[in-house]
Amino acid sequence: MALQAGIVGLPNVGKSTLFNAVSNSAKAEASNYRFCTIEPNVGLVDVPDERIDKLAELVKPNRTVPTTMEFVDIAGLVKGASKGDGLGNKFLANIREVDAIVHVIRCFEDENILRDEGPINPVADKGIIDTELQLKDLESVEKKIARSEKMAKTGGDPKAKAEFEILKRCQEFLEQGRNIRELGLSKDEKSAIADLFLLTDKPVLYVANVDEASILTGNKFSQALQEAVKAENAEVIIMNNSIEAQISELEDPTDKELFFSEYGLTEPGLNRLIRSAYKLLNLITYFTAGVQEVRAWTIHRGWKAPQAASVIHTDFEKGFIKAEVIGYEDYVKFGSEASARDNGRLRIEGKEYIVSDGDVMHFRFNV
Repeated sequence: MALQAGIVGLPNVGKSTLFNAVSNSAKAEASNYRFCTIEPNVGLVDVPDERIDKLAELVKPNRTVPTTMEFVDIAGLVKGASKGDGLGNKFLANIREVDAIVHVIRCFEDENILRDEGPINPVADKGIIDTELQLKDLESVEKKIARSEKMAKTGGDPKAKAEFEILKRCQEFLEQGRNIRELGLSKDEKSAIADLFLLTDKPVLYVANVDEASILTGNKFSQALQEAVKAENAEVIIMNNSIEAQISELEDPTDKELFFSEYGLTEPGLNRLIRSAYKLLNLITYFTAGVQEVRAWTIHRGWKAPQAASVIHTDFEKGFIKAEVIGYEDYVKFGSEASARDNGRLRIEGKEYIVSDGDVMHFRFNV
């Protein structure tokens, strides 16, 4: 599943530095000038998961394949982007294509790093991005209102009328300077505006890029940001992007442990970021485990067994017969598939079974 999280923010807040740290397949240029990133960089990232390591320890397969997701480093946005200023049109086109937003906000002072927006103010910086996305969404909504208003008011098509009412709600919300993801639209209501790919409807995760001294505690800037996003029920992850980039360059586990010890860390902040972005996209993981390979598979929460099987191969869904399922905790407790079966912990599930996070599965199919 090629789901993408787009890394966005104002110029010179640490987006490309974060991308370089998080990505294990690409490196973006990170420099102290505006619009360092022009074309979006895409990196494939392993999702850290202790469970796959434990399963591999038990099964001892020929290979282990973690699940992955994509991160996209997108050009910095400036005030006026919704009208095409800076690289606005390119930025907005790129962000429209991603599934979720990782919004990097500068929460440190450093006179050597360029900044055109005045004194450090993470809440105001967040507001610049929000406003530009809201203005672009408002433009999209108003264009569709103009197309659908006549049809809705004639009353001949109930669907058109309902869609028009949803669009008007969106318009009023955006005019108040609020994001569509806060509007609380139902699944059916969202389907009525799905063709607009609204920017402010995308789920968002905030990264407070702090100074070295504030990695563990945060600072007054990150605290202000956390307070500002309370109403969104959004997560704020505190990191120092430069340190994370340094950690990602270390290959020797001993060197990493020394680095963690120096800064009082137990794991890279990137691990928290990747897991949080994965969760933000409403994704879960199931596993297949055998001598040839132990592998993690990404699916959406709520998917049934045949849908889950389709990510291995479409034939698995077409010819689905049943799924053999062992819960992760049971697999670890009994140490093997055979032992779990002997102890009555292997279940046979049919087409209506909703896969749980961590299930270890084997599919039976016939095509």
